[in-house]
Amino acid sequence: MAVRNPLTILVVVVGVTACGVPGDPRDPELELGTHELETLEWRERRLARLTEPHGWLSLVGLEFLESGHWQLGSAPGNDLVVPAGPDHWGEMTVVDNQVWFDSAPGSDVRVNGQRFESIEMQVDGEDGPTLIEAESVQLQLLDRGGRPVLRVRDSQAPTRVDFPGLEYYPFNPDWRIEARWHEHPPDRTLLIANVLGELVEEPNPGWAEFEFEGRTFGLEAVESTDQLFFILADRTSGDETYGLGRFLYSDLPEDGTVVLDFNRAYNPPCAFTEYSTCPLPPPENRLDVRIEAGELAPEAAY
Repeated sequence: MAVRNPLTILVVVVGVTACGVPGDPRDPELELGTHELETLEWRERRLARLTEPHGWLSLVGLEFLESGHWQLGSAPGNDLVVPAGPDHWGEMTVVDNQVWFDSAPGSDVRVNGQRFESIEMQVDGEDGPTLIEAESVQLQLLDRGGRPVLRVRDSQAPTRVDFPGLEYYPFNPDWRIEARWHEHPPDRTLLIANVLGELVEEPNPGWAEFEFEGRTFGLEAVESTDQLFFILADRTSGDETYGLGRFLYSDLPEDGTVVLDFNRAYNPPCAFTEYSTCPLPPPENRLDVRIEAGELAPEAAY
């Protein structure tokens, strides 16, 4: 049976054993095991990140911007209508991939908590992306293939406010696997498609080879700062797990080994919202095996 609301389970276990002493059979690390306890804690952090006020569940819009002038606000007559805030937020001016935002006089629209008159929106400036906010709504500029895209978030979106939680396969220590790491030559890339049909060359430092039940499998990695990122699908995809695959991170290789803990495989944002642009598993990472570990599809959880 799948497990719902790992935070609740963790709180119950820790609460019951809070007065335990080393060696007490009710001690959580003895009752659950360190690996399982760490997995429950990871699930708690995963849920907290997903349900942040302007996290993935708050997405309510993704607008590809053409050059020109765009009136934006919560009133129906605007070119772009947002769920909350003043009737008229202001005007966006788009020239190729550059976007300026002029706030409407008297509107309580802010950047970093401060009112402003005009600002050039940055995808990723020195202080991070430009985030324009009013009431529960937040606007952010993205770049998709050289095209400016406006992402709209609303902390009061039903997808966030009414979110019932996540559900997982039962914890299974056998799905924490030590894989052999095979390094690729420098500058190797992996062609990754996304849900918009775009193709992106991602840095591909190597691949992880592992065995399960006497069979050998491999996963190509994408470089991700100080970790490895895997986009994968398996025989549960579209059945018990999300049809467009799942994500998995691992620590960097150590002594030719990478630890793949499939108990931490999780759904991409597009499993919860149509306003994300998720990468899809490359052919090399479509595995002919049922990985019955990690996060289940939202359809299975609701």
